[in-house]
Amino acid sequence: MVIPVPSYVTDYQPGSGPRRAPRSWLHSDAPRLSLNGDWKFRLSPTARVDEAAAAPDFDDRDWDTLPVPSHWVLHGDGKYGQPAYTNVQYPFPIDPPHVPDENPTGDHRRTFTLPDWDVETIVLRFDGVESIFKVWLNGTEVGVGKGSRLATEFDVTGLVRPGENVIMVRVHQWSSMSYLEDQDQWWLPGIFRDVTLLGRPRGGLEDVWLRTAYDHETGSGTVTPELVAHPTAFPVTIEIPELGIGHIYRSIEDLEPIRLPQVEPWSAERPRRYSATVRSTGEQVEVQLGFRTVRIEGERLLVNGHQVIFHGVNRHETHPERGRVFDEDHARADLITMKRHNVNAIRTSHYPPHPRVLELADELGFWVIDECDLETHGFGTLGWQGNPSDDPAWREAYLDRVVRTVERDKNRPSVIIWSLGNESGSGANLAAMAQWIRSRDPERPVHYEGDYTGSYTDVYSRMYPSLVEMASILSDSGEIMGCGPAEAQRVRRLPYLLCEYVHAMGNGPGAIADYEAFLDVSPRYHGGFVWEWRDHGLLTKASDGTPYYGYGGDFGEVVHDGNFVMDGLVLPNDQPSPGLAEVAAVSQPLLFRRDGSTLIIKSRYHSADLAGLRLRGLLEIDGEPAVDTELAVPDLAPGGEVAVELPEKLITADVSGEAWLTVLAELAEPTPWAEAGHVVARGQWPVSARVAPKPIPVRAAESVPATDTVELGPAVFDATSGTLTSLHGVPVAGPRLELFRGPTDNDRSSSRGSYELGAPEETRGEGVKGPSSAERWRRRGLDRLVHRVLAVTASDTGLTTRVRVSAANSGLFVDVDQLWTVTDGELSLRVELTPSQGWDCTWPRVGVRFDLPADCEYADWFGTGPLESYPDSAVAARVGRFGGSVDELNVVYSRPQETGHRAELRDLAIGTGEAVRLRVATLPDQAGHRPGFTLTRHTPQDLDRAEHPYQLPSNDAIYLYVDHAVHGLGSRSCGIDVLPRHALWPGAHTFTLTFPTP
Repeated sequence: MVIPVPSYVTDYQPGSGPRRAPRSWLHSDAPRLSLNGDWKFRLSPTARVDEAAAAPDFDDRDWDTLPVPSHWVLHGDGKYGQPAYTNVQYPFPIDPPHVPDENPTGDHRRTFTLPDWDVETIVLRFDGVESIFKVWLNGTEVGVGKGSRLATEFDVTGLVRPGENVIMVRVHQWSSMSYLEDQDQWWLPGIFRDVTLLGRPRGGLEDVWLRTAYDHETGSGTVTPELVAHPTAFPVTIEIPELGIGHIYRSIEDLEPIRLPQVEPWSAERPRRYSATVRSTGEQVEVQLGFRTVRIEGERLLVNGHQVIFHGVNRHETHPERGRVFDEDHARADLITMKRHNVNAIRTSHYPPHPRVLELADELGFWVIDECDLETHGFGTLGWQGNPSDDPAWREAYLDRVVRTVERDKNRPSVIIWSLGNESGSGANLAAMAQWIRSRDPERPVHYEGDYTGSYTDVYSRMYPSLVEMASILSDSGEIMGCGPAEAQRVRRLPYLLCEYVHAMGNGPGAIADYEAFLDVSPRYHGGFVWEWRDHGLLTKASDGTPYYGYGGDFGEVVHDGNFVMDGLVLPNDQPSPGLAEVAAVSQPLLFRRDGSTLIIKSRYHSADLAGLRLRGLLEIDGEPAVDTELAVPDLAPGGEVAVELPEKLITADVSGEAWLTVLAELAEPTPWAEAGHVVARGQWPVSARVAPKPIPVRAAESVPATDTVELGPAVFDATSGTLTSLHGVPVAGPRLELFRGPTDNDRSSSRGSYELGAPEETRGEGVKGPSSAERWRRRGLDRLVHRVLAVTASDTGLTTRVRVSAANSGLFVDVDQLWTVTDGELSLRVELTPSQGWDCTWPRVGVRFDLPADCEYADWFGTGPLESYPDSAVAARVGRFGGSVDELNVVYSRPQETGHRAELRDLAIGTGEAVRLRVATLPDQAGHRPGFTLTRHTPQDLDRAEHPYQLPSNDAIYLYVDHAVHGLGSRSCGIDVLPRHALWPGAHTFTLTFPTP
């Protein structure tokens, strides 16, 4: 007999069985029994499985054991299949609502003992199961649950029995609902959130919503209770002890608002909460209240009367070993890292997170856009033909999802916007969701980026617009994508935000500061949310057992989207990337300007003054501390500006070295997210006059060397090639021109941007499609340059080498002159390079490489740091003295790529950590610019060839790159390319290095 595919796998219904109405996530004293733990598990390759295993007496002794919560593909070392990553693509044929017969189906089975509860109703709750599931209890079918990231509760009162009970949950990886859950993440089937048995007492509270409001003009607050309860639950008492409140309500009709003459408001900066207790005749519920009012006035989104500016991130739920299984300690640590980096907002991309995440957001302080569990992006492959968003057959499934989102999270003060979902086209079903939200919760605005004309949403949202588009949107006229003239005027009257921008994939993103600058252009702009918070790498092993973080394609997927899932500000191992430091610097809540002896402080706080901060002024000379003094903290209201006179000792310019003034705003006292002394904002300015370039006399070389080697001060050269063989007694090879870098993820992308030299200057990098930068670089041979020595001449005090650098099958070249001199015992190198005509692509870098011994793995430098920086990602860089090992100087991105550049080097000491072996110093050119450096174990070609860090070779050298210029980063993996002013175009370069005695 052929077992048919169950109809519930492919129907349109949102679920079946005794599903209870969605309700708030609440902390209750009602009895509960966790069913988390070890379950018996069996995996079948298809949904065509009989139901014999649901019988209570079924013998499951030969089944495996699997923990719940979990994803089965992350257990068993491949025995239960593998994870799969796609961004837009559906990993099955697009034939809605059908899915293939090859549909992994996991049966989960366990027993539990029902406690001796004196309750009226017993409820079985699932907080998250991917993709759909069917439940049996003691052999009787309970129902079907759908909506992977949404809670489902079944009334099982008549099915449980005293003593031992048997539950079976059948989970199907693919279903009709998979078409609604194409959310740019790993497809990870399983019961991945809690399973709980709940005892619902007589006289209990079925649902509680304590709506709060705050009047910013009077300071008063309001609590409007909404209860779902049987009449036997009354009287109900609401107590807020801290406010002296104890209201008794005799019936539902008696639920009048509680008016409070004075409360402290909740905001992301000051997340003040009040503990409230709601007590009925049979149950007590605890709710943490935050008083705040969300309102749109004209083109501005206000909370408590003040405009909100989002310095936000998109947050997926992901962990390299657990997948989407929740761990509170890890989630708290993540949110604390956000706070420490000036992130003030979260978009829950693209589904409601575990409910404790939102409670942590309430506690620590974040503005939250709570997003529904919805994305149908794969239909874009078909030109959106058949998209469920406009198909009446899917209407109930859409509405069911938004109802469950809002009802679960409605008590959270951090949630200030509801989002319908993501990248699901547009249509009547989305409009119906928006209409339902307004009828249920008219106080919070509705968001959905795909509503390009603002026809059913309250804020205008975009993702990855170019800067040209940004300027057009924020102007009073001009075209807006997807809008006619009337529609453009409508969206220009709405608050504007970027739900996704500056794609943080690999080394990047660039141009964050360029987007930030629009906050000064228009009050309509409310900031945005970086894509995204964390890389989704899954910990796996190479064939030799070497661990690494896998991405799309590493698990044998038929279709996948490669390392596009590695696009976060935090690496899979929890390490913040340099991109996160740039976000922190761009997003800092205080801006500093200096006008002579006057410091101007501008507050970008929404609701906080400076009472919790202290100000410090530092004067450093040649990178060494000279003055460290505390400054008076001025009174400064949120959004205000104040001028402060700096002490004379901080701005004295009469110094012999290079002096820099730094002002720090630090936490004066510890907070739940950082210790006292944590820096929240910084400003830095040069105090001394710019260091004048030191003239280097260049003497013409007199003759061709007559010996095999040439000695010049502390250096020994090969007389034939003119290259170094030894410097200060240390074996050194080089210098060698390098124009290539290990392509970044942005360099590899061909999605947007153009480097056609004929393109108008204002459009380069602004969304014109074309080959990737990396492809252009390879076409011109930058990854395979070879050298031909044209001449080597020498004198007693100098050595000159002329080299022509070019690539196979190319007529393009670069002529490089290296002029070595010794003046007053100090060795210097002047590099002059001149490109041929015909170069038509950017260069990744312009620099020289020195090969050093393997023990030269520690650097101490005076320049910019502490982290890597590039032309369009340099706000976080500051001038000072820094140090670190070669491994600390380079970021281990999950796909190897360019890393480690520090700009504007003054002096670099390289050694073993105990002894300095070599020193390199730079001289400023006429514009004051100095070269930067990179110290690394790998060449650009090594980085280019490896797909994972474990594939990088173990070289027997350390490579020092001194770069006169480098190309920017951009955000082209999903966004704009490197802007023209940050792009490195071919041209002549001259720079000078010196090599002091170590």
